[in-house]
Amino acid sequence: MDKYKRTNKTVLASGVKYLAAAVGALALGPVIVYNAFMNKDHGLFIPVLIVGVVFMLLAIFLVMKGLKLILDSFFKK
Repeated sequence: MDKYKRTNKTVLASGVKYLAAAVGALALGPVIVYNAFMNKDHGLFIPVLIVGVVFMLLAIFLVMKGLKLILDSFFKK
């Protein structure tokens, strides 16, 4: 039975956690950017826009890291 490759469940769980965190960032980033552009005349336009862009970049990073971990759990020894 040891001759078959098995999925590393701890690495898989870690990848799923990263993807779950990415869902929040995927939803929150565009909402913040949209609200920043709706209030262009407000004094905090630039800081709010920067926070929204950071959330969107964080979402991209979390998705890539989560998918990498999930694929590593399936295919690495």
